[in-house]
Amino acid sequence: MLKSLDQKLSRIHAGTATAQDFIIADAKDADMAFGITAPGPNRAGACPHGYNESDGCYKTLADYREQIRAVIKQGLVDIMLLSASNVEQLAIEEKLFRNSPITPAARANDTTDVWVVRGGKYPSQPSRHFRTATLDHIKYGKLETNYHRPHVGADLGLYSITFTNNIDWDYRALEEFHKFRLEAETKRFRYFLEVFNPNVDPGIDPKQVGSFLNDHIIRCLAGVTRAGRPVFLKIPYNGPGPLEELVSYDPSLVVGILGGSAGTTLDAFQLIHDAQKHGAKVALFGRKINLSEHPLAFIEFLRRITDGEVAPAEAVRAYHGVLQRSGISPARPLEDDLVLSSTKQSYS
Repeated sequence: MLKSLDQKLSRIHAGTATAQDFIIADAKDADMAFGITAPGPNRAGACPHGYNESDGCYKTLADYREQIRAVIKQGLVDIMLLSASNVEQLAIEEKLFRNSPITPAARANDTTDVWVVRGGKYPSQPSRHFRTATLDHIKYGKLETNYHRPHVGADLGLYSITFTNNIDWDYRALEEFHKFRLEAETKRFRYFLEVFNPNVDPGIDPKQVGSFLNDHIIRCLAGVTRAGRPVFLKIPYNGPGPLEELVSYDPSLVVGILGGSAGTTLDAFQLIHDAQKHGAKVALFGRKINLSEHPLAFIEFLRRITDGEVAPAEAVRAYHGVLQRSGISPARPLEDDLVLSSTKQSYS
């Protein structure tokens, strides 16, 4: 089946895209960051022996995969970002993407700033490069030598890099990015580039972070020809100015924003609206979708907002209407859910 991602990217690059060509990704790769807590809290189930509600009771891998299957069946997102092990199960074993317009993708590296395990302090230290998955296993589920063979898993992955303003850490990160690009080109593997804000104090005015990020993105891609460039970018939304600057500098770069922490429903709906308004063509939401009361309805309203059918505040009210009709208790009252809060644009 033709993938909506490829069709939309084609129209974006041709300059014929409309609002309906906005690309939405569901980031269900959190098991490579949070571990057991990735699927979200299990508010209905019993806690493990010796645990209580204050310790946290979480859904299982089976629950997580069932959530993913439901989103695939709904068919409204363009990309489903997964861990390599879930690509193996859902794409290779179950073949769920074979007749779906959704493109499967896998997290191709997991830098230390996404190691958000309980009791861990890794995200508070300068980001270091690390890769659990291999491109062979993402594409084929095993080691392979014939990279012209059609993939059975995913041929698209997320590569993440975090600049810290420390020459030793950033130099090493760029060296590893260089190696990855060469391997990806050799193995016929596409990627999109996630660039986080510094995860430690970069020693600059916070108002400069957006400019710092933009300059690093352009600088590190200036020496990369078309064959090695990312399909699109995934970056924090640092405000309309930095986003417009990046989008206008090089229109061939398709810029997407990440969702960050869950926050209120208006946080998510306003973010995707504002990002689209100021030039973003992609949004990748993980926790905002996964931790919502009704993920499928949440996704539907994200799509209706980007299609221009409904404004963010109106969408929040309509979403609460769906919750009421579905017999689902909202996490917060409507009046509180219509408030913008400050959400973190990182995994930690």
